[in-house]
Parts: sequence; C-alpha cells; structure tokens
Amino acid sequence: MRAAPTILHLDMDAFYASVEQASKPSLRGKAVIVGGLGPRGVVATASYEARRFGVHSAMPTAQARRLCPNGAYLIPRFTLYRQVSDVVMAMLRELSPLVEPLSLDEAFVDLEAGGVAFDSDSARATGERLRADIRAATGLSGSVGLAGSKMLAKVASEEAKPAGLLLIEPGTERELLAPMPVRTLPGVGPATGEHLRRAGITTVGELVEAGEDELVRMLGRAHGAGLYRMALGLDDRAVVAERDAKSVSVEDTFDVDLHDRVRIRGEVQRLADRCVARLRGSGHSGRTIVLKVRRYDFSTLTRSETLRGPTDDPAVVREAAARLLEAVDTTGGVRLLGVGVTGLADYTQEDLFAQSLAAGPEAPDAADGTGGAGGTGGAGGADPTGAAAGGAGPEAAAGATGAPEAPEPPGESQEAPERRWAAGSDVRHVLYGPGWVQGSGVGRVTVRFEQPGSEPGRVRTFRVDDPDLEPSDPLPLVGDPTG
Repeated sequence: MRAAPTILHLDMDAFYASVEQASKPSLRGKAVIVGGLGPRGVVATASYEARRFGVHSAMPTAQARRLCPNGAYLIPRFTLYRQVSDVVMAMLRELSPLVEPLSLDEAFVDLEAGGVAFDSDSARATGERLRADIRAATGLSGSVGLAGSKMLAKVASEEAKPAGLLLIEPGTERELLAPMPVRTLPGVGPATGEHLRRAGITTVGELVEAGEDELVRMLGRAHGAGLYRMALGLDDRAVVAERDAKSVSVEDTFDVDLHDRVRIRGEVQRLADRCVARLRGSGHSGRTIVLKVRRYDFSTLTRSETLRGPTDDPAVVREAAARLLEAVDTTGGVRLLGVGVTGLADYTQEDLFAQSLAAGPEAPDAADGTGGAGGTGGAGGADPTGAAAGGAGPEAAAGATGAPEAPEPPGESQEAPERRWAAGSDVRHVLYGPGWVQGSGVGRVTVRFEQPGSEPGRVRTFRVDDPDLEPSDPLPLVGDPTG
C-alpha cells in the first residue's frame, strides 16, 4: 500500500458499444448491443441505454433481444476497437513507463514511476487531464480510479462509472469498502460468493468481522488469508509493464451443429489460418498446437501436439490441427471449434518434418485425411462470444474485422454465392459513399449512409449483389473521415 493515491486505473465506458455510437450518429443515445447475432450468440458489450433494460455482457443474445427488442444489435469490429485502444494506450504510456494493460479498454498506470503525481492533488489533476485528452482524441469517455493499490484503484474506477473520477484517500479504504458486496473483491466469483452468503457474509465489512481464521477455515489457507487482506484494503501488487502472452487462440460457435466431416475439416483449417494471423500480428511463434472441439452434448475435448521448434507457418499449423482432428470423434455433431498455439516465443524455428508433410503428394500420409495445407475454409464463423457462422464475434480475442468476407471466385460450373452483409459492418457505395449495414434478408440489404461526426444519415435498400456496394474499412472516430 502506498501513502499516496498514485496508482491509476482506467476503464473505458461500455467500450465496444460506445465506439459504435460514436461512429454511427443515428445510434447516439440509443440502446446498442454488440456481440454474436446468431441463436447461440452472446453479448460482448451493451450501452448504458441497453443496460437499463437489464442487458449485460455474457448474456445470451436471444435473452437480450427479449429484454430489449428495439435495440441495435451489431457485430463487433475489432479492427476499429484496436485502433482506438492503441490511441488510448499510447496516452497512458506518455504518463508512465509502467502501464499494465488488462484488455483493449482497461489498464493500470503507475503515476509515481512516470514522475507525474506524488500526492492526491497531482494525481487528481493527472486523472482529469487524461480523461479530457481521451475525449478529445477519440470522442469517448473513460472512468478513472486513483488509489494507493491496484485493487482499490479498480474499485474506484468502477464506482466512478460512467465518465467519472474517484480518488480514494489513504486511510479511508476500510470505510469505503465496508458496505460493498463481497463480489466487489477480486477472487470472489459466483461460487465463493454463494458460499459466503450461506454463512451470512454478504458485505466486505462482514468479511472483516468474520476474521482471518474463520475465512481460512471456510475457504482454505491461501484464499481465506488473501481475501481477508483485501477486505482490509491491503494490496501490495506492483504495476507490471509487460504481461507476456501465454497463448494465442481463436474459436467459432456455430448456429447449427456441424456433422459433415469435410466441412469440419475446412473450418479447422480456416481457424488455423486466423490463429496464425493473430500469432504473427503479436510478433510471436509457438511450439504447441491445440485443437478444441465442443460436441453436440456440450462435452469439450482438447488435443495438442508439440512441434520440434516454434513456428508461425500457416501450413505447419494447419497440418498439425488436421492431425489432431483425426483423433476426435465428431459423429454426433460439433457446436464449437477452436485452434490455438501455446509455448510462445519471439523467434521461429520451423519444424522441418511437419513442413515436409505439407510439401507435396509424395510426402508420407499427406493426403490421409489431413485436409492438406490449402484448406477450403468456409463462411466466416463466430468468435468466442458465440457469434453465428457467417458473421463475426468479439474476443475478446479473435481479431475479426466485422466486415463481410469477400466471396471466393466461383468455379466454371458454379454460381457466385450470395453476398452476406452482417448488421453493423462497414460498406461504401459508389454514389452514396460510406455507410453501415442495418440489416439484410430476402435478397436485400439496408444501409444507413452516415459517418463519424456527421448528422444521422439516410437509409437506402439495395440488392445484396449490387455491384456498386462493397465492404469497407472502418472510418476513424475523430479526424478526416475521408483519409
């Protein structure tokens, strides 16, 4: 614990939804829900307007639609979210060399290490200036907590939401924490919270009254003692500048269980390619390839294979994932597939044996059900939020752009597949300029033509195969929208 509140916690307000409202003027002040749009979709973020209806993150999208039927339901656009996050994180690094990102929209900052704050007044001034700078650069609001420890700074930012700042003066921690629910403290999840509730403990103050010995008896030595210290407001964890990634992975949940083995193999190869793209984007390679399969009965199987050296070669990862798939029984159907890479390194040492398997038809076992290095892929699927195949979903972690994937050129005897336009994705029309998809169906797509900083735009409807309408990259929230 520090004697001054020089640890800052920034948490952007309803980040994904706020970005969508800032980029789509017609949605400002309205209920916006970002996440998977299919039957198995899950909410990633809901705007504060949507939260008034009871919608919250991790809720099934189907349930959210029942609670808030008139909300705007959009796929996530991670390309834009990362761009905005990069701007915000760069501002934090100007304050201090010790910045600990927790996600795209959340980070701790050690203000004392940056020499910008040593007492309550300078810390508060720094926090207020940061909030104003973020608003000017992105058009978005963030909530700031300031305290003498990481735990208390995070509690303060949560109490300050939305768009506020709360500074916890040293010496007032126990008074502030006492009436708060036990779930406020890190490490108290649903199971621990219910266990404590059955023992008559529902607030942080009641944890302190129970005493360390009683909490150790109830929860075990490590958990009980740690929880008691936090209830007292004690937390000595330092802000850590580098949080090394331990793995990179992507996964898709499908609206309808997959039974076709060829389709399953194609989806695995497409996931492998997406995983490698994220791997390379982070500047890593990895040794261990992991396949995740969730079957029709919700049983989840995980298989892994460790290579001779780290790789970021998509052909090697595809081959390894295909070999792992051969050992999994998918007879009853598959509802989720995932491919990951662990054992990360910042250099590459190719597995020559794995490469030889993908080299050509003369390689042993190259055609023995592995699906080859090329893979057919398939329509874009959902990300870990449970977005439907053919759309995109959040990841937290999948790196989807949110724009509809361009269809592959049809073969000589094939008809071009109908283009699919996911709600919320960016488009550009030859005559009307930039806009976004409000919805599509029965061969039509409805687009609202507007951009960040403009007035709410007009709505027009086109055929889904209109040659003048194309997917587009997101426009910046602030600055020259045509740049």
